[in-house]
Amino acid sequence: MEEQKIAIRLSGVKKRYKLGQIGGGTLTADLQSWWARVRGKEDPNTLIGTDQRLVGQTFMALNGIDLTVYKGEALGIIGGNGAGKSTMLKLLCRVTAPTEGEIDIYGRVASMLEVGTGFNGEMTGRENVYMNGAILGMTKAEIDAKMEDIIEFSEVRDFIDTPVKRYSSGMFVKLAFSVAAHLDSEIMIMDEVLAVGDVAFQHKCLDKMRSVAKTEGRTVLYVSHNMNTIRRLCDRCIVLDKGRILFEGDVEKAIEIYLSNAHEQWSNCQTEFDLTEAPGRSPYTPGDAQITYVKLLDKASAMYGSGEKLRFEMRILTKRAFSDLRLRLELRYGDETPVGTMPDVSLGSCQENGERSYTVEFDPIQLTNGKYRLDMVLFEKDDCGNSYDQELLLPAFFFEVQQPEELVWNQTNWGHIRFPDAVVTPLGVEE
Repeated sequence: MEEQKIAIRLSGVKKRYKLGQIGGGTLTADLQSWWARVRGKEDPNTLIGTDQRLVGQTFMALNGIDLTVYKGEALGIIGGNGAGKSTMLKLLCRVTAPTEGEIDIYGRVASMLEVGTGFNGEMTGRENVYMNGAILGMTKAEIDAKMEDIIEFSEVRDFIDTPVKRYSSGMFVKLAFSVAAHLDSEIMIMDEVLAVGDVAFQHKCLDKMRSVAKTEGRTVLYVSHNMNTIRRLCDRCIVLDKGRILFEGDVEKAIEIYLSNAHEQWSNCQTEFDLTEAPGRSPYTPGDAQITYVKLLDKASAMYGSGEKLRFEMRILTKRAFSDLRLRLELRYGDETPVGTMPDVSLGSCQENGERSYTVEFDPIQLTNGKYRLDMVLFEKDDCGNSYDQELLLPAFFFEVQQPEELVWNQTNWGHIRFPDAVVTPLGVEE
């Protein structure tokens, strides 16, 4: 058996960050942090909770990582927010250096860590392709030979000679991925920026990454919260938790461990959810309207039979007045596969610094057995019909569907909705 060639090796890698020293964003915030330290108080500008990773004034983003990745392998990296995924990728891309340990990389690295990384906004798309190729050590002739393939794959041909500062986030992603996939690099490192692109392009990118790993022998590292894309692309998977590798090995086993860990905070018997400090709240929304509390009605536990309606009470706090605040409910399976949505329900007008409660009834039809997450979105629309999100709770809470089934259901292949049996009526019988 041919010995596998190593593409990446991490040995005892640690990354330590200092907290509360500088970087509050303003002089006022930095002075607040300094005054809190002088008095021995908690820093009001520190967002990270206290756990074993917080040591004095330092935070261990990675705390002893040992990992070997082989040439031609597609490795998935999963874990909750703050687990250390992005920090690991930044170390591999040499954006930052490890505090301790060694990182050996055998080959050139092309990466996408966030939208617009490695692009100069004043330069055109074509010029940015040449710049990225030059960084990888390619000659102009080598880049010229790849240019047409890059433009064709990116689907931005009409704008390739336009400064990229005028690109939408989706166009950025398309061109950046195309550059990373087609230029000569032995290692591709992808953070979950593909979520910005449209669905058809996401499938196209996954197919391309699978192809470069299997047919071209390139190494792919892929971070995602979408478990179906991890299943589709990766040969092996690691689960990160609090800066350490919790599991390394089979993809399905890794997903099982990750989901079990992610759902641990929501026990099956829990029917009330204080969402004042919800971990799933998006930091990218204004938060002028927030969901602060949810209680499941008429239930002793968050367990439902297939077809049973979901009824709950929700409490909303509004920091400013809304003429028509609206609610959207999005249902996902435990592995984050989309199941369905209730797109648009009016909650009416809301006052400034007001608090209102509502009863919501949601019929998730014939769900199959398993754990589900309910995401909740508060938004408003302007006079032109454009939507503006105020609150994203991803998730608001989990619930479980459980009933006896004669048929063992395969959600991966058959989906998460069990339709009623078809009714077949014979039209006639031959004599």
